[in-house]
Amino acid sequence: MIISILIFLIIFSVIVIGHEFGHYAVARRCGIRVKEFDIGMGPVLFRKKGKETDFCIRVFPIGGACLFDGMEAMYDPDSVAAPSGERDVFSDLASVRDQAADPHAFPNAAVGARMATVLAGPIANFLIGLVFAIVTVAFSGTDLPVVNQVMESSAAQEAGLEAGDTILAINEEPIHIYREVQLFSMMNYGEPLRITYERDGAKDTVTLTPRYNEEAGRYYIGLVGSGQYVKCGALQTFQYGFYEAEYWVRATFKSLGLIFRGHFSADDLSGPVGIVKVVDDTYETTKPYGLSTTVLSFLSLTTLLSINLGIMNLLPIPALDGGRFLLLVVEAIRGKKLSPDKEGYVTLAGVVILMAVMVFALFNDVSKFFR
Repeated sequence: MIISILIFLIIFSVIVIGHEFGHYAVARRCGIRVKEFDIGMGPVLFRKKGKETDFCIRVFPIGGACLFDGMEAMYDPDSVAAPSGERDVFSDLASVRDQAADPHAFPNAAVGARMATVLAGPIANFLIGLVFAIVTVAFSGTDLPVVNQVMESSAAQEAGLEAGDTILAINEEPIHIYREVQLFSMMNYGEPLRITYERDGAKDTVTLTPRYNEEAGRYYIGLVGSGQYVKCGALQTFQYGFYEAEYWVRATFKSLGLIFRGHFSADDLSGPVGIVKVVDDTYETTKPYGLSTTVLSFLSLTTLLSINLGIMNLLPIPALDGGRFLLLVVEAIRGKKLSPDKEGYVTLAGVVILMAVMVFALFNDVSKFFR
């Protein structure tokens, strides 16, 4: 478990520090002064003072922060963290109302510059996920959406699908890798699926309704495994690396969709402890197959977590990047800034809600170990 915790800390630090560096790089490009860039959390172990930015390494090797000039925290940044481990302080403008209008302070920058700075963190996570996806495909290849086997008496067999068919689209969504077919199956709750496939150069489309399996407790299309797993050349590596990243984007959005449709319960909520358990399971499962298999598995997991963090940060929730961006959109439409006090209250409410969710997720994760 110690090794798994260390691996988790490395993965989490990479994706969160990458997120913060996205904010930092775009802020500097837009002329916004960054007061401090932190690696880790807690008391400062090492501080290097730059011309405008202090670079700090803190005690706890998890997360990071990018603190902008003119943005005062509503809480002690050393004692409270956002769900992603960040300490992006986009809050409490009231404390800077009486300051001189410094054009390099975040509140005084053009609204477009602030929008770009806020979005830069999640975009950095997408880019990190894409890079890791390309590296994974370069070494492991990809699974083409070619049917290996059709289950007897299944919806797929009844619809006429056969082994060797190439799945091109499901519900008009293009299919590039076989795991996208599996994704549609796993996320299905009895809804009809319109499947376009190719056989011997001819295309056809069928509509089927997945069947419920009592033993497994889920619906199945009836297709088994990919019938074609290939190594990729230089161009295909970038092509299928993009498809790999796109797969995790789809998986995250479809999972969020199921939450809003009521198919996930509170018991499914998981936090850092749950992720450590996933890391440990991945390590124990892949360890017998050698170092290369283990590394590639964690590269794929990092792709998922980075893209997931990027998407979750874009949700229009106060205290997250998406919530801050939404407030900036309102400001751009109104043509004037929102009341600093009101914005501070909204952000504080978001922080409280997110902290409550974190505590619940922690309790949920820990309680699972005793079931």
